[in-house]
Amino acid sequence: MDRRRFLGRIGLTGAALASLGAGAIALHDRHGTGLYERARRGPAARVRLPSFRVPDTTGSVQLAIARGTDPARLVATALGMLGGIERFVRPGDVVLLKPNVAFARPASWGATTRPETLLAVARHCRQAGAAKILVADNPINQPEGCFAKTGIQAAAAAAGARIVWPRPEAFSRVQIDGEVLSSWPVLGAPLLKADKVIGIAPCKDHNLCSASMSMKNWYGLLGGRRNQFHQQIHRVIADLAQMVQPTLVILDGTRLLVRNGPTGGSLADVTAGDTLIAGTDMVAVDAAGYELLGRDPARLEYLQRASARGLGTSRWRELNWRQDWAG
Repeated sequence: MDRRRFLGRIGLTGAALASLGAGAIALHDRHGTGLYERARRGPAARVRLPSFRVPDTTGSVQLAIARGTDPARLVATALGMLGGIERFVRPGDVVLLKPNVAFARPASWGATTRPETLLAVARHCRQAGAAKILVADNPINQPEGCFAKTGIQAAAAAAGARIVWPRPEAFSRVQIDGEVLSSWPVLGAPLLKADKVIGIAPCKDHNLCSASMSMKNWYGLLGGRRNQFHQQIHRVIADLAQMVQPTLVILDGTRLLVRNGPTGGSLADVTAGDTLIAGTDMVAVDAAGYELLGRDPARLEYLQRASARGLGTSRWRELNWRQDWAG
């Protein structure tokens, strides 16, 4: 082989390897951020999420605890104690519901949001005059399988809600200005369309951060290689509370995954909690939820970090709160 042909073959091999490498990056980036394409085209524009909070009024209840077994009655009771869904949702609003759909698990295993709870919340939003109801998450497992297996897809359809799938075009680089997350690709399309945002999370054990509740639920909006944050998980969760300022969060403790979280895998890991906690302060809601798991909020690092940043309070009993049975 002469020198010219030899160099030509090296060039073709290099181009093929580069193409393979780019393809591998694009394929590995399964969570739909399009990071490879964004990097190829140049820096992506960054957006800031607006606050979705509804201002408290004098005497308004900030946290409600409903006890009982029926999800629809629990939602109705908790919302009633908070002043009704009309306090949060206005006619014509676009409402985003953010469940935890991370795994292809049946809801009975306690690892994902209970579909009956999401359906009940969506129906209340519709009754309040919501023009559109969106449902979104960026699951760890394959999205279509997760939404189907958890029952969230069927619940969304029954409520007349639209699922926003985690496709590449749905992600935006969001400016967060957190301790770890300065900016990051986020499933931004539904957030930027929404007037109100309601988080609906299960209350469960987590092997890395002790518990996954309403603050950790926003982790499901992140794209990219988010598993790199496991070593800094408490700081990241506090950053998530800074990233999203929701209208309302609902923590479903009807079924508690008390061990082997976050995935679960056995009904032996699940116990009846018969409780639903709703509120406007997600730090407080999670502190109450952590107690529901039989643990001390003062010992949960991300709660204390978020509280120290002024993102909420872990001393939930100092808020204006109510408790009632869902009859």
